[in-house]
Amino acid sequence: MKAKYDTTIQFSGLKSGKYEFNYVLDGSFFEGFENEELQDGKVVFAVNLEKNDRLLMIKFTWKGTVKSVCDRCLGELEVPVEGEQTLCVKFSDTETSEDENVVYLPEDAYQIDLAQWMYEFVAVSMPMQRVHPEGECDPEMLKFIADEADEPEDEDGVRESTNGETDPRWDALKQLLEK
Repeated sequence: MKAKYDTTIQFSGLKSGKYEFNYVLDGSFFEGFENEELQDGKVVFAVNLEKNDRLLMIKFTWKGTVKSVCDRCLGELEVPVEGEQTLCVKFSDTETSEDENVVYLPEDAYQIDLAQWMYEFVAVSMPMQRVHPEGECDPEMLKFIADEADEPEDEDGVRESTNGETDPRWDALKQLLEK
């Protein structure tokens, strides 16, 4: 899905030299992409473009926060993101490099849309594990998790409920394993 932001740079009218573009991306930008983990936030991008006759060097610098879900309590969580990435844009009708930081545009290209790269840079800069700081998780959910962890397991690692019965789904799986 296409983002609703204008992140397109028309470089054909620009003289060789350095240029700076600034973007503030919020929830309406992130909604344009299909990723449930990254739907809202506010991230500020500074994009420095250096134009030469046959090459564009684009340096992205970003910082902000995105909303996500806590891995521990499933509550809403603001995750800080920041980073830097450089993209080299070459003009050629044939792709000759497999480097992920090199992009090829046709010789007659006159603009480039940065939205997909900006989105991916933010997504990749999110930490693998996203949890609230100690003491800020939902206490009700933590109590539920603790109660579940206290239930005893049988020799196969199956948790028994507090009334001594096992989940019938586990019984069906045990029967399959015994065959």
